[in-house]
Amino acid sequence: MTGNPQFRAVVVGAGPAGRALAQRLAVAGVSTTLVDPAPHRRWAATYAGWSDEFPEWLSPAAVAVELPSVSARARTDHEIARAYRVLDVGALQDALTLEEVRIVASRAARLDRGRVVLDDGRELVADAVFDARGGPDGGPRQTAFGVVVARSAADTVLADRDAVLMDWSGPDARGGSPSFLYAIPLNDTEILLEETCLAGDPALPVAELRDRLRMRIGALAERPRRTETVSFTLLPRHRRPWRTLVPEFGAAGGLKNPVTGYSVGASLAAADPVARAVAGGREPMASLWSRPARAVHRLRLRGLAALLALDPTETVDFFDTFLALPVAAQRAYLTGRTDVRGVTAAMGRVFAASDTTTRLTLARESTRPRPWADEFADR
Repeated sequence: MTGNPQFRAVVVGAGPAGRALAQRLAVAGVSTTLVDPAPHRRWAATYAGWSDEFPEWLSPAAVAVELPSVSARARTDHEIARAYRVLDVGALQDALTLEEVRIVASRAARLDRGRVVLDDGRELVADAVFDARGGPDGGPRQTAFGVVVARSAADTVLADRDAVLMDWSGPDARGGSPSFLYAIPLNDTEILLEETCLAGDPALPVAELRDRLRMRIGALAERPRRTETVSFTLLPRHRRPWRTLVPEFGAAGGLKNPVTGYSVGASLAAADPVARAVAGGREPMASLWSRPARAVHRLRLRGLAALLALDPTETVDFFDTFLALPVAAQRAYLTGRTDVRGVTAAMGRVFAASDTTTRLTLARESTRPRPWADEFADR
């Protein structure tokens, strides 16, 4: 806490995580200021995730498509019986209303605990300051290139599937770093077809993914309604997000799964616990970073390290094994932040079902020191 605060809370960054946190703080009765140089800029990215990961307070209007299951392919075909949700990005932004939030259209030059210095020299003093800006530039990344086409034109690609979470088949699976097709409907008339490098250090260039997508879908790539490019780090800004001077929230604050790149569902779900903590005068990060949450975070970073070390053949084999797990085991590893036993059990099942070479790689790389993979002991 700081002396003579102007506000109860200041949130820096007006992306989905920051805007959601500001709104939920206001709903909890906390006087809140949101700082961003372009706070009303319209979002253009595609946001999706497992339906059970999103909070109940999310407006139904923000959901563009709800799928009861999704398909996947590695060595064999898989049907994942778990609901998957594609958001209407414009409706999501509108649903995260800010009528009760003070908006400051400026860039933050410096953040301290309880203080934000703007680039014009003004200072905002608050009981709680949250950094919800984007992540760092370095480290392993996820990259992708996609085209949006008419759903009716994509029948040959979908092959009677409603949506494809990942399809590892294709020429890239036999040489070079692997990539997969991600194909999801965006609404009743459009579908996104995207070639994705899940994780790379370095990641595949977007230009390479564009070429692979053209090889995969042919003429569909030539005249899209629009294109999408993805390139972001898989790491939080700090190895220990729970020990930063200024609390961080969202993808850069450790709420991104470093193996999958998903963060929006977890960030929206985490906004209420943080808001309630601030409203109750409690330490907000304690609500996010319990000891189990820290352990799960570290386990997933180790999982990323192991994934990066697999060769193309091992990668496809790995996902064929993972996709064959029961949905409950997949859910434990992919979503949720405190189920240490579930994450460990899922990792153990994949390890046990892998061949000897892959086991050796997983064992070696999951324990090898990395500059960005935190050690297991708390400090």
